[in-house]
Amino acid sequence: MKKLLALTLSTAIIAGSVCMTPVSAVGDLSDNAISFETFKALYVHGVLGSDDTEAWQAWQSEHDEEFSEVNSETKYFFLPTSSNDSKADVYNAFSSDVTLNGTKINSGSTKTIDFELGTTYSVTAEGKTYDLIFMKSNAEAGIYINNSDADGYGTELMTYLNSSKSNSSKASGAIVDSNGNIDNTEIKKIKGRGNTSWDKPKKGYNITYTDNVKIAGMSKSKKYSLLANYQDDSLSRNRFLYDLSDAVGMPYASDSRYVDLYSNGFYWGTYQICEKVEVGKNNLINDIDDKAYIDSETGKINEDFPFVCEVDASAGDDDYYVECSGNNKITIKSPELEYGDPGYDEVKNYVKTKFNAFYTAIRNKRSELSEIADIDSLTKIYLINELGKNWDSGVSSLFFTYKQDEDGNYKFYGSPVWDYDNSLGNANGIERELKSIGVSDYTKYTGWWCKYKGKGSVLKKSTNVMNNIAQHNEITKNAPQIWFENFVPAINDFLGNTNNGLMKSYKDYYSNLKNSAEMNYKSGWLLNTASWIADHSKLDTCTYDGKDDFSINGSKSYDDNFDGMYNYTVDWLSGRANWLSAQMFNNYTPTKRTEKYLIGDANSDGIISVLDATEMQKYVVSITKPNEIQKFASDANKDGIIDADDITLIQKYIVELEDASNHCGEQGEYTY
Repeated sequence: MKKLLALTLSTAIIAGSVCMTPVSAVGDLSDNAISFETFKALYVHGVLGSDDTEAWQAWQSEHDEEFSEVNSETKYFFLPTSSNDSKADVYNAFSSDVTLNGTKINSGSTKTIDFELGTTYSVTAEGKTYDLIFMKSNAEAGIYINNSDADGYGTELMTYLNSSKSNSSKASGAIVDSNGNIDNTEIKKIKGRGNTSWDKPKKGYNITYTDNVKIAGMSKSKKYSLLANYQDDSLSRNRFLYDLSDAVGMPYASDSRYVDLYSNGFYWGTYQICEKVEVGKNNLINDIDDKAYIDSETGKINEDFPFVCEVDASAGDDDYYVECSGNNKITIKSPELEYGDPGYDEVKNYVKTKFNAFYTAIRNKRSELSEIADIDSLTKIYLINELGKNWDSGVSSLFFTYKQDEDGNYKFYGSPVWDYDNSLGNANGIERELKSIGVSDYTKYTGWWCKYKGKGSVLKKSTNVMNNIAQHNEITKNAPQIWFENFVPAINDFLGNTNNGLMKSYKDYYSNLKNSAEMNYKSGWLLNTASWIADHSKLDTCTYDGKDDFSINGSKSYDDNFDGMYNYTVDWLSGRANWLSAQMFNNYTPTKRTEKYLIGDANSDGIISVLDATEMQKYVVSITKPNEIQKFASDANKDGIIDADDITLIQKYIVELEDASNHCGEQGEYTY
């Protein structure tokens, strides 16, 4: 009963009291209405001047982890990124008139209010005085999901969903982008998601829209996951490693965005919306058919077929799974069948047979793993786990896709990546487990990890799948090449050292998260949420010479706020990447590559124009720095120097003067 009460107290945070009698949302609302039940509160719309009925949010007080009010006399409008910086349409859902900083808003009416972000305004309502503060997000979108009667008995949506992960509901809603564009596609189904994360106050959800929707530039899809990132105080570990997996060319890298989530007027905080691990057209794994296991004409089970599976030690009676070699529980994500469905047992037996063969191959270091697995993707998923020192490595959320390669041979692919909040210096780990496997530096960015994870003792060989992948000869041979040729360039983009277009920099991510994170934590969510989270107050600094020389220097301190926790995550990743580079450098043999270029094409866009002359002028005065290919392309007279003579030659070439025939327009080759 106490838990159920905690779930319903979100309405008290909106209403300012535990009285939850709804007030009609009609009245003088510009011939409009709010789609869900309102309470005694002020409401603000996410887009100025809109007649949309879904994207409304109530004022609310800060809450604790059980959704009880903290300081009920101070209210906040947690505005989405789509809102105006200085004006807002405010609706009065009180039964009497309200005064906001001297401006009267009639009951059941809206009024456009001028405001300054962060300024405290006085509100008088029903004989009480409140402070009101406007805050605005910079997340990539706002997601509104509304249903005041989710179970048919008058239970509002989140109260119903959060009471049981098995509960699901339809809903109306809005997707609002940073430009104020609104998509009102309805939600066919929303339900809870997560294993251990489901038991936390801030929960995650899976959403299925009735039609394909595009969210903040992501590919169109119907199915998404909303990750709460509750136990990650940077709110970003999953985002960083998902995007890194895409940058290094892993198949099925889940695209994602930072969003603010609202439901029935209540602000739930910063979420990461991402492509759900799902097969089929317009889904993350779009080259696999969920029905490929069965012949559509005969109804018989095919001799071979693709599937998606997950290593998941917590799989139980509610899951479609098989127990495989090494006591590994393997859930079958596609085709996901229920007892009594055609092929239910046949699919389980097929997956078990194929996975056991895969497990035997990775256990036997001398076997030809490449005959049954894609070495490239296996190496990359290993390096993602090693980079993050992922505590769950080989235990849960380790996905494999079994499908045909280009030659028609069925193989295991290591992908998609999923669930990395227990990584990048976030977890302490379990002391007795660390001691038994001989790891004493787990929270630090130094030291190997995957080849120890899962051992019962220092001498015992692990049955952990990732542990065995990490130590297979084909993987250890391949890892340095992939690390330096795929991971390092992407990580350098992330750290702001380069701008090769592989990955956004950490500053870019921050610019889409900072204000949303402040709203998230101001609303009541905690920075430090569990005893297993590592100390993020200090971190050793390091130096790395780009080869094999790595050393630890002094120590850096971090403030106990979002900025501090975000910077800690970035610095930990940087230190980890430096340490791994130093360890693998001596086993790396650079691959020679040849790229073609046009002499005179200084900006590498494939044509010679006035833009190239302008770019060269920037090179000459050191405003910008050319890369190696651009250096060769800019040296139009081939004298080894980029100067005014080269600029003149390009200008002559552009206007087709006779003496511009020198080398401009010729094709060159650069080998590196």
